[in-house]
Amino acid sequence: MNGLLAVLQAIYTFLALVPFVSFFAVWGIAYWLTRDKKRSTHAAIDVTTIFLIGSVSVMTRQLFGTGFGLWAVVLLFLIAGGLIGNLQNRTKGRINLYKIVKSLLRLGFVVLSASYVLLLFIGIGKYIVSS
Repeated sequence: MNGLLAVLQAIYTFLALVPFVSFFAVWGIAYWLTRDKKRSTHAAIDVTTIFLIGSVSVMTRQLFGTGFGLWAVVLLFLIAGGLIGNLQNRTKGRINLYKIVKSLLRLGFVVLSASYVLLLFIGIGKYIVSS
């Protein structure tokens, strides 16, 4: 059991370090199964968001020496989920949890991708300055 967990942890670590690999892998598998580019892209975005959460939080911890990165991401997701739920409640009178989660994953992908690129450049700059 410990060997399986170690393998799964190693796979997650690799995919979180280079999330674009997980995006293209999931897109390719989903396209092979469905032959639908739009559904494949949405599936790839949804899965890659999970890896971006881990990646951005680890990069924040490494660059700034704080463990607040993961909790900041969770807090932003909760706030955005509350705002989207409030908007749904006011416009339609009911809340659709599936649409909230789908919206959070897609919005999170955009924000976390931008954060990943920004933190990557900050890390490169910090490495160059310290060398």
